[in-house]
Amino acid sequence: MPRFAANLSLMYPEKPFLERFRAAAQDGFEGVEYLFPYEHDPATLRALLDEHGLSQVLFNAPPGDWAGGERGLASLPGREAEFREGIERALACARALGCRRLHVMSGLLPAGVRREQRLALWHDNLAWAAARALAAGCTLLIEPINQRDMPGYFLSRQQDAHDAVQALGSPALKVQMDLYHCQITEGDLAMLLRRWLPTGQVGHLQIAGVPERHEPDRGEVHYPYLFELIDELAAQGHWDGWIGCEYRPARGGKPLGTSSGLTWLHRERAGGRRRG
Repeated sequence: MPRFAANLSLMYPEKPFLERFRAAAQDGFEGVEYLFPYEHDPATLRALLDEHGLSQVLFNAPPGDWAGGERGLASLPGREAEFREGIERALACARALGCRRLHVMSGLLPAGVRREQRLALWHDNLAWAAARALAAGCTLLIEPINQRDMPGYFLSRQQDAHDAVQALGSPALKVQMDLYHCQITEGDLAMLLRRWLPTGQVGHLQIAGVPERHEPDRGEVHYPYLFELIDELAAQGHWDGWIGCEYRPARGGKPLGTSSGLTWLHRERAGGRRRG
């Protein structure tokens, strides 16, 4: 069965953030991810991980002014120094948390600016960051994000992300393949998994139901088939990573809303998809 990590930024919204670690562990998760750790003392977060037997699987590097609408700095001219400071801060936090993967958000394109105009800057920033990550024993991830949820985002298609990984040639740079975003932008998920996982360039997977971004057993994507395919690819040596559950529970902030929606996970653990 694939290894699933709870996304604590979206799951367990009925609980304060620091209480979500315990909730995830009680539901049987062994790994967690979230957007940003920077509001909390890394020692506090590490203590929670250790107390509940959890692995820190992923978090994001600083994205700029998130509250002001910024979604990453890697493609923003004039922000190179801030980008580098953010990478150093993220790597220090990763060391403290024992985390080996960092998502680096690419940023938004202003109206009238073509992607090609920012491509060289994006490559330069990623090359610098990947070198720093390699020295620290971490992997940087770039994620295509759909234009419906994040209009103007610099990176939307799997091919563009893999082209960058190939062009830069760093073993510390890989693709974060979110099947929710991928379905909205491209579809044909099974064929894309078959195409990209064997390259070794995918460093992390994420899931959510489409289109509402709820549990993966809601919506138009038949995830049991995809989980079985991922298992097959893993058995062939093409995958050994985590799958982040980056979805908003359908029951929202109601008591036990997240836990009651984990029937899909219980079926996976019981091998239910093998019978369906």
